[in-house]
Amino acid sequence: LSKEHLVRDNEGNLWIRKARQKTKQMCNIPVISPARKLIDKYSNQPDCIAKNVLLPVLSNQKMNAYLKEIADICGIQKRLTTHVARHTAATVVFLANEVSMENVAKILGHSNIRMTQHYAKVLDTSILRDMGNVERNFSKRQA
Repeated sequence: LSKEHLVRDNEGNLWIRKARQKTKQMCNIPVISPARKLIDKYSNQPDCIAKNVLLPVLSNQKMNAYLKEIADICGIQKRLTTHVARHTAATVVFLANEVSMENVAKILGHSNIRMTQHYAKVLDTSILRDMGNVERNFSKRQA
């Protein structure tokens, strides 16, 4: 990502607007405050300035090697990779925080929601939440 990919809307909200490498589909992702802090943190980093990027991103291979090292230090048996991180973001960060499946599909750059449904497992907590909403709505209609 480079500074050219950051745009502000009419309300002043910051967005990442960039075509996906794999699908060439345009994606629009709002920049939430933790991401904004990271962007700000690296804004004057010499490597980022020299490469005209927002973050000092490593190759997938190098990042996966670091994740393996972290897993070893922490005693995590699961093989950690950037793909696992993407899957975790979809399930633990987005779906568990009530982001709709359609929006998760857009954020992940899936052209078809079926891809997202295969990719993101349904969480018991979201099932419980949704059924609680059904029960509340049903109770309101019965009263």
